[in-house]
Amino acid sequence: MDALLPQAYLIGLVVLLGAAAVVVARQIWRVRGDELTLAKLENSGEGKPSDAATLYELASVQLRKRLYGQAAENLKLAQKRAEAAKEPAEARALIQNALGFSLAAQTNYKTAIRHYRLALEAKPDYPVALNNLAFALEKQLKQEEAKATYERVLALDGGNKTASKRLKLLERQLGTGK
Repeated sequence: MDALLPQAYLIGLVVLLGAAAVVVARQIWRVRGDELTLAKLENSGEGKPSDAATLYELASVQLRKRLYGQAAENLKLAQKRAEAAKEPAEARALIQNALGFSLAAQTNYKTAIRHYRLALEAKPDYPVALNNLAFALEKQLKQEEAKATYERVLALDGGNKTASKRLKLLERQLGTGK
């Protein structure tokens, strides 16, 4: 009975360390993958990638690495290339939303709102862009408009946890909770 407690402690410690090792290994794997993708995309050909899809992929990796300024530059270039190549509206919406996200991450909410609206012009039923727009509106202290936008998200996607949580918070702030 006395030997059972130290054994249980050691087994628990080994399991805890094993779980920590798995989490750290996954994170290293993910970061390493991003580094390889970033290096491959930045070094492909001469200068910047030429097509909108590759620029969007490069900017996506830069966003994950929190290189918001560089991502914004690449997304602007991707948007120009997408318009010139007459890419589908959905592709342009993805680029505009990502550009808005990179600008919002730099606290440039006014311009981010403009890009979110452009994404919604290209694809009106885009819940991610609507969520991002509502958040940026909140940061601009436009709570009523943000509330209406979150309600629109929930009309499109009733199970959207982000919109539901933010809407409840806004309703409490505005004193209109249900």
